[in-house]
Amino acid sequence: MNSARPPWADKAIFITGTDTGVGKTLLTAMLLHHLRQSGVHALAMKPFCSGDREDVELLRRLQDGELQPDEINPFYFRDPVAPLVAARSECRRITCSQVIAAVGEIADRCDWLLIEGAGGVLVPLGETFSVLDLIARSDCRVLIVSRNRLGTINHTRLTVAALQSRGIRQLKVVVVQPRDLDSSSSSNILTLRELLGSVPVLALPDLNLRAAQIRTVKENQKKLKKNLARVLE
Repeated sequence: MNSARPPWADKAIFITGTDTGVGKTLLTAMLLHHLRQSGVHALAMKPFCSGDREDVELLRRLQDGELQPDEINPFYFRDPVAPLVAARSECRRITCSQVIAAVGEIADRCDWLLIEGAGGVLVPLGETFSVLDLIARSDCRVLIVSRNRLGTINHTRLTVAALQSRGIRQLKVVVVQPRDLDSSSSSNILTLRELLGSVPVLALPDLNLRAAQIRTVKENQKKLKKNLARVLE
């Protein structure tokens, strides 16, 4: 673990996933809305974004325009590929220290900060660092989002192992139910709880991943208040 712990570490939550498209943005959005509805001055960032910026716009609207797109997403790339690959195509070089500094500027303006990652923990963000390195530097609480489908036991255990190998212990797994269950869906959560030991494994119903809209987020947040409160405990 990095000895230079950021001053904002205790009020930040990093939302990562076992892969891309598992529901990180919608969980981040629901947690953001839940906190703000509870009277907490929370903000959310997605430091890296490649391709379209629909996720960034969703977060911007949920925090009432308090942050501009370039504040929510300070490292944007046109090509929908891994940030390192996109940065190389644009002849840009980004360091982990630059990202930590950008996050710190937003953290100073709120009581709670949600930080959404890009893809899984080994996605390369720059020439010398990955999502895992950024999490280790942040030294904050981490939520791992996974999908309840065949393969999630392996993917989730690999993600937890990678984080724990860097000394990260404040972990929770949030398993999202897919709309179409498969043969593994009934046993995955219990198996993960058994195999992950002290790492809490929570479950959320299908979040309608294809409808990342303000209305959907607010409807889901109302339905899942108790679940979201448990995620934030």
